[in-house]
Amino acid sequence: MGEFVIEFDHPSARPSKDGAKSDSLDAVRAAREILGRKTWATPRSRGAREGLRTLITARDSAKLARVAAINVMKALVVTAPVDLREELRGRPLMDLVGRCQRLRPDTATDPEYAATKLSLRSTANRVRQLTNECRELESAMIPLVRSMAPALLEEPGIGVLMAAQILVSWSHPNRCRDEAAFARLGGVAPLEATSGQTQTRHRLSRGGDRQLNRALHTVILARAKHHQPTKDYIARRVSEGRTKREAMRCLKRYYARHLFRLLEAAPMTA
Repeated sequence: MGEFVIEFDHPSARPSKDGAKSDSLDAVRAAREILGRKTWATPRSRGAREGLRTLITARDSAKLARVAAINVMKALVVTAPVDLREELRGRPLMDLVGRCQRLRPDTATDPEYAATKLSLRSTANRVRQLTNECRELESAMIPLVRSMAPALLEEPGIGVLMAAQILVSWSHPNRCRDEAAFARLGGVAPLEATSGQTQTRHRLSRGGDRQLNRALHTVILARAKHHQPTKDYIARRVSEGRTKREAMRCLKRYYARHLFRLLEAAPMTA
């Protein structure tokens, strides 16, 4: 008989607090729990989907480093000598980066000026490099997204970053059994939140893939600002007595259904 491998995601219960822990004990606990489960986790696909995941990871890392470098550069401007500070303050970000890159610390006679100019130029070079790195990684995502789901980039409010994250979380056709499962994965499935005073209230799930949830939230925010049918829907729901937050919740669930159908119908050429 051939080997049968099952992907074990995470245990539903924590191990006992007796302190016993080893690789062999963890393997036994995982095997016992798998045998008792009625459904098993579906592994995510590799190939283009895994390539997108690595690009997103690298881009997020570069973005965090860029934000840190920008904060350092702005802090250096605040503490710079007066005349240098007055020259640099109030400039747009990339204009400030360009000006700091042109600083010449070797022409300064004062050691404070020389050190501050060198620090600003070094930090500005780092910001520029990380900015170019982010753009390069985003450009590399475009052909992968188009090969997996070309219609996704045509959706209002969806750019290459949001499209890549949606594809990474969705993974492949039939991973989610239906649109309700996909909504649950994205944390936009409505859950009852009734009490003795309110019988028709719902809230969104706080579980699921939080990166997919963030992508759906970002798309709905963009559509609420720039997509006229979405604006009309929110206005209609508010006129019916709903709050804007409740209208946004309904939109997320509706859009998860729309995305699921779009993704399941994608050609998936890669």
